[in-house]
Amino acid sequence: MNTIFTKIIKGEIPSYKVSENEHFYAFLDINPIVEGHVLVVPKKEEDYIFDLDDSTLASMIIFAKKVAKAIKKVIDCKKVGLTVIGLEIPYVHIHLLPISKESDIYFNNPKKQFSPEQFKIIATAIASAFES
Repeated sequence: MNTIFTKIIKGEIPSYKVSENEHFYAFLDINPIVEGHVLVVPKKEEDYIFDLDDSTLASMIIFAKKVAKAIKKVIDCKKVGLTVIGLEIPYVHIHLLPISKESDIYFNNPKKQFSPEQFKIIATAIASAFES
């Protein structure tokens, strides 16, 4: 499996990284439905989230929780929503979305447009709020 996420993790494709450890990588979605839309992926390639072993799945959720807390510190929202769809790219990924109303998490909403500079500012702000 050599998806866009594999290439991002390897550094072959640039990304707006917000956090990383030895097992997981978190970065801004470049087609966000809200400001601060982050993707969390395992570094181990897997297509379906429930095919992950229990330890990896639990660790991924704990990592995502830390990222969500950083997002909430930076982006004005009531909560950070979590969704797993996984149909568009055959690689496990969690969407973390700052939300203030239910419709903020609708994937049929128009995508937000940000300049590379704006993406960098958002990523840097989230990264700086991250607690290990």
